[in-house]
Amino acid sequence: RYVYPELADYAEALTKTLPPNLTVCFFVNSGSEANDLALRMVKQYTKQSDIVCIQGGYHGHTGELIKISPYKYEGKGGFAPPETTWKVPCPDVFRGVHRNDPKPGESYAAYVEKTVDEIRAKGRKPAAFFCEGMLSTAGYIALPPGYLPNVYKAIRGAGGVCVSDEVQSGFARAGENKMWGFQLSGVQPDVVTMGKPMGNGFPLAAVVTTKEIADSFANGMEYFNTFGGGPVAMRVGKAVLQAIESDGILDNVDQVGKYFKKRLTDLCKKHEMAGNVRGSGLFLGLELVKSKASLTPASAETDWIVEAARCRGVLLGTDGLANNVLKIKPPLCFSREHADLVHDILDEIIPLIPKGTPEAIKASMKELKEDASWLNYVNSLVQSCGVGAGPTWRNQKAGPQSLHTWGGGGAMSVALASAVFGFCMGVIISRRV
Repeated sequence: RYVYPELADYAEALTKTLPPNLTVCFFVNSGSEANDLALRMVKQYTKQSDIVCIQGGYHGHTGELIKISPYKYEGKGGFAPPETTWKVPCPDVFRGVHRNDPKPGESYAAYVEKTVDEIRAKGRKPAAFFCEGMLSTAGYIALPPGYLPNVYKAIRGAGGVCVSDEVQSGFARAGENKMWGFQLSGVQPDVVTMGKPMGNGFPLAAVVTTKEIADSFANGMEYFNTFGGGPVAMRVGKAVLQAIESDGILDNVDQVGKYFKKRLTDLCKKHEMAGNVRGSGLFLGLELVKSKASLTPASAETDWIVEAARCRGVLLGTDGLANNVLKIKPPLCFSREHADLVHDILDEIIPLIPKGTPEAIKASMKELKEDASWLNYVNSLVQSCGVGAGPTWRNQKAGPQSLHTWGGGGAMSVALASAVFGFCMGVIISRRV
């Protein structure tokens, strides 16, 4: 509720990384809280309730956000969304309907234009379009050229607001020396939400918007946040920004990301099941298919790979509309050595995937779990790494298996040590924060 130097200093530093129209910050504690607040703000500003969202999208776990998150309301335990939620197709250029289209971005944007017309036909206007700078749960998809510019034009033309959810794609992860995912599409949002990496593990998130939208929110219903924007949070946030700059994170993510993507592409050339690599920077996805001819999702096989990789000390996850995409978001201090390590492990694992029905493949994962007791050895090895001159990786023998891990000092964090060689789900890992 109070203004103090740390608050103003951090807000100024943060807004310098954003387009000049985004000047007002609301600090909260999590990405879900940020998106929930953004949803309130756009509805207040436009006096409308209709939200356009993307197939497979996820924006948070609150009741209102689940209603605009197809990833949740179409999944297990889901429900029919309200009539004010409008889902448009995921702009997938690998298995999507416009995969052979010369201009897929424009073709997918046309669905949003059609949706706007449908909203207008009901005598209403869109309140907002919610979209991540790079799609995460939908399958780690970099938005095709022309998509966001055309979508933003359609939404704004109807009086709506464009929200870029940067909770997962923001804070230097996007590559090409960009701080934010939306910058890859060359657009300027009206609202930006952020969270996960903002505090490097500390609960810190924010909504950053225009003065006009912020002023409309000041309608007499006082907004305050007990912990959001506290002095400790502001110092943590400032330290993360300083580390991104001083550690050369933007350049590292760009260079290592390009190298890593090439190494993953090598897997696609070698293995029939490795269908497609996409993304940018250290926000990458590897889609698994039964064959490149059929493009049938290899969902059970993807789960098997995740478990087999865990047994070798690498933490991955699955996402995508069919849960057949390996989500790869390593700490931003990731190196080429680490990219080689992951490549080698996946190269070893993919040919070992058992044949059979999805049920049989999943059942075989129990055998992997039973053989995973050597992870205790991995943990003891990581705990003994200490602080050294930088990250290295090496092979160690653990019974009949080859253990891949890395030890070292400067760029190794407590979070990495505890996760073995973990991908830490969207958290920036910096050596000083």
